[in-house]
Amino acid sequence: MDTDMSTENSNYFSSYEDLEVHRLMLEDDARTATYRKAILDNKSYFRGKIVMDVGCGTGILSIFCAQAGAKKVYAIEASNIANLAKEIVKANNFDNIIEVIHSKVEDVKLPDNLKVDAIISEWMGFYLLHEGMLDSVLTARDMFLKEGGEIFPESAIIYVAPCSVPSLYDKWENSYGVNLSSFARHLRSDKSSKPEIMQINHEDLLGPEIALNWINLRDDAVNDLDSYSVQHVLGANRSGRYQGLCVWFECNFPVLDGEERIILNTSPSSKLTHWKQTVILLPEEQKVEKQEPIAFKLDMNRDGVSSRRYNLELTLLDPEEVEHPMPCSCHMTKCILVKAVMEQHTEHTISQLQAGDSDVLQEDSIDDDDN
Repeated sequence: MDTDMSTENSNYFSSYEDLEVHRLMLEDDARTATYRKAILDNKSYFRGKIVMDVGCGTGILSIFCAQAGAKKVYAIEASNIANLAKEIVKANNFDNIIEVIHSKVEDVKLPDNLKVDAIISEWMGFYLLHEGMLDSVLTARDMFLKEGGEIFPESAIIYVAPCSVPSLYDKWENSYGVNLSSFARHLRSDKSSKPEIMQINHEDLLGPEIALNWINLRDDAVNDLDSYSVQHVLGANRSGRYQGLCVWFECNFPVLDGEERIILNTSPSSKLTHWKQTVILLPEEQKVEKQEPIAFKLDMNRDGVSSRRYNLELTLLDPEEVEHPMPCSCHMTKCILVKAVMEQHTEHTISQLQAGDSDVLQEDSIDDDDN
């Protein structure tokens, strides 16, 4: 390992020795309660199983697994918070089940090359991938997970949507009786070089979200996480000030025993988490009317120097020059016409079905002689 990478990892792990970091995570009810529900609602699965908790922190997820009936939990923690985890495990009388291992998961060796039935980890960072801990979870999967084993969570999605950011700018229009809009303009330009972690209200979104990516923790490799990109056009769902692109994520837990899927959602319409939302701010705001097309391209690339960080690049596009989705909600003539034709076709098909036309859903036969 080169010196820069070693220093980066050292700084990363030492940051998790700050008890305030763990207090913030433990008091995040949406986060902690969702993991607890995902584990305890699946007691029949965890009963008698061997589990690995990657990046266990204070050990609370490992304790949930023990409470659910796991016969053995390997709690892996690279930072010195592992010593506190041992205390907490012992105080909860699970030291006969939970073994806290103070090590990076990449360096762990289980007895007799043991494989585990499930891996659980709270690895998510801002905009999901910041901090790069998912790399370690996928490495643990390849090293330790049995074939057919479960991962909690098993998949994740990053969403993006254009937004206004009134909480950041509106107050400067009248601050102590002074118009500081010029200050707000320079502040916006200054902040546009770095993503802002903040809460966005659902009503401040200017359009529906689109998925930047879908991560499958069962199959994706570490290098699959290096780069993502999305290009999209949408019609604004209201008039407003287009000031940035809001980024959030959701994580999906396995559906076991026919139970309803449990989702940890960090969207503006969900309960606030310590991740909040990530906003890529525009250097200059744009006023948009309802149904006006908003076109953009977002690239997310792993940093070439610091592998635990990603570079987010937002490119504003000309709606006249890029392809629109079908149907598109914007007010451009071509999109209105396409949408009208599609709706007309749908209405015609429904009326035929209601009239009992059995040929509507039949496909044309394929003549093998033509091949």
